[in-house]
Amino acid sequence: QVQLVESGGGLVQPGGSLRLSCAASGRIFSINIMGWYRQAPGKQRELVAGITNAGSTRYADSVKGRFTISRDNAKNTAYLQMNSLKPEDTAVYYCNAKADWALNGYWGQGTQVTVSS
Repeated sequence: QVQLVESGGGLVQPGGSLRLSCAASGRIFSINIMGWYRQAPGKQRELVAGITNAGSTRYADSVKGRFTISRDNAKNTAYLQMNSLKPEDTAVYYCNAKADWALNGYWGQGTQVTVSS
Protein backbone atom coordinates (compact mmCIF):
# COMPACT_ATOMS: atom_id res chain seq x y z
CA GLN A 1 0.00 0.00 0.00
CA VAL A 2 0.95 3.60 -0.57
CA GLN A 3 -0.28 6.44 1.60
CA LEU A 4 -0.59 9.97 0.22
CA VAL A 5 -0.96 13.08 2.35
CA GLU A 6 -1.88 16.34 0.64
CA SER A 7 -1.59 19.90 1.85
CA GLY A 8 -1.81 23.43 0.52
CA GLY A 9 -5.38 23.95 -0.63
CA GLY A 10 -7.49 26.94 0.29
CA LEU A 11 -9.28 30.04 -0.90
CA VAL A 12 -7.56 32.40 -3.31
CA GLN A 13 -8.64 35.32 -5.47
CA PRO A 14 -8.61 35.08 -9.28
CA GLY A 15 -5.10 35.62 -10.57
CA GLY A 16 -3.57 34.36 -7.35
CA SER A 17 -1.33 31.39 -6.65
CA LEU A 18 -1.34 28.27 -4.52
CA ARG A 19 1.10 25.42 -4.04
CA LEU A 20 -0.09 21.91 -3.31
CA SER A 21 2.14 19.25 -1.79
CA CYS A 22 1.73 15.48 -1.71
CA ALA A 23 3.93 13.27 0.45
CA ALA A 24 4.02 9.54 -0.28
CA SER A 25 4.90 6.75 2.14
CA GLY A 26 4.68 2.97 2.24
CA ARG A 27 5.51 0.85 -0.83
CA ILE A 28 6.89 3.80 -2.72
CA PHE A 29 9.27 1.62 -4.73
CA SER A 30 6.19 0.56 -6.73
CA ILE A 31 5.46 4.13 -7.81
CA ASN A 32 6.61 5.68 -11.08
CA ILE A 33 4.09 8.46 -11.57
CA MET A 34 2.83 11.06 -9.13
CA GLY A 35 0.19 13.49 -10.16
CA TRP A 36 -2.84 15.59 -9.42
CA TYR A 37 -6.43 15.12 -10.52
CA ARG A 38 -9.34 17.40 -9.77
CA GLN A 39 -13.08 17.06 -9.55
CA ALA A 40 -15.50 19.97 -9.67
CA PRO A 41 -19.14 19.60 -8.60
CA GLY A 42 -21.13 17.76 -11.25
CA LYS A 43 -18.06 16.96 -13.32
CA GLN A 44 -15.85 13.94 -13.81
CA ARG A 45 -12.46 13.68 -12.20
CA GLU A 46 -9.77 14.82 -14.62
CA LEU A 47 -6.00 14.73 -14.82
CA VAL A 48 -4.40 18.07 -14.03
CA ALA A 49 -0.74 17.15 -14.17
CA GLY A 50 1.54 14.16 -13.68
CA ILE A 51 5.26 13.52 -13.47
CA THR A 52 7.31 10.36 -13.76
CA ASN A 53 10.37 9.33 -11.77
CA ALA A 54 12.46 10.43 -14.73
CA GLY A 55 10.82 13.85 -14.82
CA SER A 56 8.53 13.49 -17.81
CA THR A 57 5.36 15.51 -17.38
CA ARG A 58 1.79 15.65 -18.64
CA TYR A 59 -0.60 18.56 -18.26
CA ALA A 60 -4.23 19.19 -19.03
CA ASP A 61 -4.55 21.73 -21.83
CA SER A 62 -6.52 24.01 -19.53
CA VAL A 63 -3.58 24.45 -17.13
CA LYS A 64 -0.60 24.52 -19.49
CA GLY A 65 1.49 27.62 -18.93
CA ARG A 66 -0.12 28.28 -15.53
CA PHE A 67 0.56 25.17 -13.46
CA THR A 68 3.89 23.45 -12.88
CA ILE A 69 4.36 20.01 -11.38
CA SER A 70 7.62 19.01 -9.75
CA ARG A 71 8.93 16.21 -7.64
CA ASP A 72 11.54 15.63 -4.96
CA ASN A 73 12.30 11.91 -5.15
CA ALA A 74 14.50 12.05 -2.05
CA LYS A 75 11.50 13.28 -0.06
CA ASN A 76 8.92 11.21 -1.99
CA THR A 77 6.97 14.40 -2.43
CA ALA A 78 5.29 16.00 -5.43
CA TYR A 79 4.33 19.63 -5.76
CA LEU A 80 1.84 21.49 -7.91
CA GLN A 81 2.51 25.20 -8.29
CA MET A 82 -0.66 26.88 -9.52
CA ASN A 83 -0.41 30.42 -10.85
CA SER A 84 -2.90 32.74 -12.54
CA LEU A 85 -5.75 30.82 -10.96
CA LYS A 86 -9.20 31.12 -12.45
CA PRO A 87 -12.65 30.46 -10.96
CA GLU A 88 -12.92 27.40 -13.20
CA ASP A 89 -9.94 25.89 -11.36
CA THR A 90 -12.18 25.52 -8.31
CA ALA A 91 -12.36 21.83 -7.42
CA VAL A 92 -11.23 19.18 -5.00
CA TYR A 93 -7.67 18.26 -5.95
CA TYR A 94 -6.54 14.70 -5.40
CA CYS A 95 -2.99 13.44 -5.31
CA ASN A 96 -2.43 10.21 -7.22
CA ALA A 97 0.45 7.76 -7.36
CA LYS A 98 0.80 4.78 -9.67
CA ALA A 99 3.13 2.59 -11.62
CA ASP A 100 1.71 3.36 -15.08
CA TRP A 101 -0.51 6.00 -16.67
CA ALA A 102 -3.12 3.33 -17.48
CA LEU A 103 -3.59 2.31 -13.86
CA ASN A 104 -5.88 3.77 -11.24
CA GLY A 105 -3.25 3.76 -8.52
CA TYR A 106 -3.48 5.21 -5.04
CA TRP A 107 -5.36 8.35 -4.00
CA GLY A 108 -5.01 11.01 -1.37
CA GLN A 109 -7.93 12.32 0.65
CA GLY A 110 -8.34 15.43 -1.48
CA THR A 111 -7.87 19.11 -0.77
CA GLN A 112 -10.28 21.89 -1.68
CA VAL A 113 -9.12 24.71 -3.93
CA THR A 114 -11.53 27.61 -4.29
CA VAL A 115 -10.85 30.53 -6.60
CA SER A 116 -13.23 33.35 -5.89
CA SER A 117 -13.30 37.07 -5.26
